[in-house]
Order: sequence, then structure tokens, then C-alpha cells
Amino acid sequence: MKSYKKDKEYMSLVGPLIDHPRFQKLDGIVQHHHSTRLEHSINVSYTSYKIAKRLGWDAKSTARGGLLHDFFYYDWRTTKFNKGHAWVHPRIAVRNARKVTTLNKREEDIILKHMWGATIAPPRYKEGYIVTMVDKYWAVREASRPLKKWFKKPIAYSRKLLGSHHH
Repeated sequence: MKSYKKDKEYMSLVGPLIDHPRFQKLDGIVQHHHSTRLEHSINVSYTSYKIAKRLGWDAKSTARGGLLHDFFYYDWRTTKFNKGHAWVHPRIAVRNARKVTTLNKREEDIILKHMWGATIAPPRYKEGYIVTMVDKYWAVREASRPLKKWFKKPIAYSRKLLGSHHH
């Protein structure tokens, strides 16, 4: 079982959102080449939640905003939005989130500003900075999954070669 599922407090905050049929549709959408949008959203949400909780900040809003930050269904690489995707998709995510839950101001700001860096307006709340940075962390980590496997193979292969050439 995934560690986030064992975290009763976290699941009490976002479990119903994760289980929602509209949110489950994200499981069929590739996010960063080697993850689904559902996996990515949960990764960002749970990591951000743990950081906010450790800092004594608003962990509930951080968990919910992090979970819903990429709540959209199109593939941004193949749509007309692709140039304005960083600005457009957070607004679509807020609209989709409002269809399944009521958002507070902090959650809404987290979703709208999570692309800060690619967009101009910085987060209004400190929790938004957590989600913004954690989102970048997971994007890189998920996109580089195959590299991890690739790097392990040459090391094992070189050890085998070196081992066989020692006299």
C-alpha cells in the first residue's frame, strides 16, 4: 500500500477528492512522460502536506490545493493552449475543482499560482510556495524515471567488465 494511503489524517482531508470519479479520470492522462496526472497530483499533494504540517502551516489547504493544482483533462502538448498553458490550465483546474468541492481562498490561490516562475503573479500565501516548489521537484523526478534505470545498467555493466579484467 502506498504510504499516503496509510496516513489517516491526510486521507481524511483528501480521500473523498481522490476517490471522486471526475478526479479518477486523471489516472488515464500521462503527465510527465512516465507518470499519470493522478499520480503526479497525489505526489505533489502528499509531499506538500508533510512539509506544511512540519512547519505548522495550513496543511489541510496545502494538501487540497496541491491535489487539485493540475485538475484538467487535455494534453497541453497537443492543444491550441500550449503557448498559454502555464496561465490557462490553473484557471481550468480551479473551475474543475469547484465542481467537486468548495475551495477556500488559500486553496484557490495555491491552484492559480502554482506555475509561478512560468507566470508572473507570485503566490499570495506561504503554502503556495511549497506547492510551487514541490510541483517542480516531482515534475523533474517523474520525467527522469527512465534515466534512473539507464544509469543503473551501465554501472552494473562496468563493474562486470572491471571485475573480469583484474588479474
